[in-house]
Amino acid sequence: VGCIVVAEDGSWGFGATRYGNPVAALINEHIGPLLAGENCMATEYLWDMMARMTSPYGAMGLASYAISAVDHALWDLKGKILRRPVFELLGGPARDKIDCYATGNDTDWQMELGFKATKLACPYGPADGVAGVDGNEELVARTRALIGPRVELMLDCWMAFDVEFTVRLAERLRPYGLRWIEDCLPPDDSEGWSVLRRRLPWQTLATGEHWYTPAPFLQSAVRRDVDIFQPDIAWVGGVTATVKICHFAEAAGIAVIPHAAMNSPFGQHVCFAMPNIPLGEYFMGTAPGVPLQEVTPFAGMAVPKDGVLVPRGGPGFGLDLTLSDLERLKV
Repeated sequence: VGCIVVAEDGSWGFGATRYGNPVAALINEHIGPLLAGENCMATEYLWDMMARMTSPYGAMGLASYAISAVDHALWDLKGKILRRPVFELLGGPARDKIDCYATGNDTDWQMELGFKATKLACPYGPADGVAGVDGNEELVARTRALIGPRVELMLDCWMAFDVEFTVRLAERLRPYGLRWIEDCLPPDDSEGWSVLRRRLPWQTLATGEHWYTPAPFLQSAVRRDVDIFQPDIAWVGGVTATVKICHFAEAAGIAVIPHAAMNSPFGQHVCFAMPNIPLGEYFMGTAPGVPLQEVTPFAGMAVPKDGVLVPRGGPGFGLDLTLSDLERLKV
C-alpha cells in the first residue's frame, strides 16, 4: 500500500506499508479526511490524532499499518519542505554507517556478499517433536561450521513455538553461541515471555515485529522479559511510533533492532539516527547471485555493501520517485 500526502503548495510525501485494500480503505475513508487541513509539520500531533481516531476499533493491527503509511508520508513531506533527510530531522546520524545482518538460509551467498551476521529461518517446530529439535540443531551446527566462530548467528522461529519446545531447543543449541532466539511465541502470549525469561536466564530473547503501537513494548520493558525489541517500522505505527519505542527502550537498557529495516528507506533512516539500534536487518528475498541493487522495492534506495549501509541523504527519505512513477505503480 502506497500513501501520498500533499501540502497546499503542491509539495508531497510518500509512505508505504502492507495489506492492500483494507488498509487503503482506512486511509482513504477515515484517517485521510480527518487529517485534511491540519499542519503537515506537526508529526507528533498528527500521529496522536491517528491513534485516537482509530481507537474505537483498535489502533493495533490493520489500523497500525495504515497509521504507518501516513506517518511515513508525513515525514517524507516534512523532509522535502525543510530540504533535509529524515535522519537529520530525527537528531542526525548516530553512526557513520549501519552494520547489517542478513536473514535467510542461503548463508554461503550472504558470506560472499560480506555480511558479518546472519539469521536462519527455523524449519521445524513442536509438531515435529524430538526430530524437530534434531533437525533444527543440524541446521544450526552446519551453519556455524560454515561461517566460523566470529560471524554472529541468530535463529528466527516466527511465532511457531510454545514455551516447552523453545526451552528444549535453546538448551540443545547452547554450544553454538546464538546471539539471540527470535519470535518463539505467538505475539499475544505476553506471559509466555516472562516464563521463558525465568527458564532461560542465559539466552538472549528478541521479539516484537508483530506488536503494534508502542504499548506492548512499554509493557514488556516494565517486565524486562525481552532483551531486544524488533518493531517493524511499516507495521508498528511508522517512524513516530518507532522513535517512541527507542526512547523508552533506551531508558530500560533494551536494544532495538527493527524488523527488516534495511529493506526500506523508512527503516534505514530511523536506524541511522537512533543510538540504541546496533544492527539493521536485511531480508534476503532473492536467489543467490542476484545483485541486491536489482531487487530494491524503491528506486534509488541504498542496499548493504560488504555488510554495511549508509542511507541516501536527499530530502525526505531520498527516494528517486516522481508522482508519475507512483501513478505507474498503481494496481
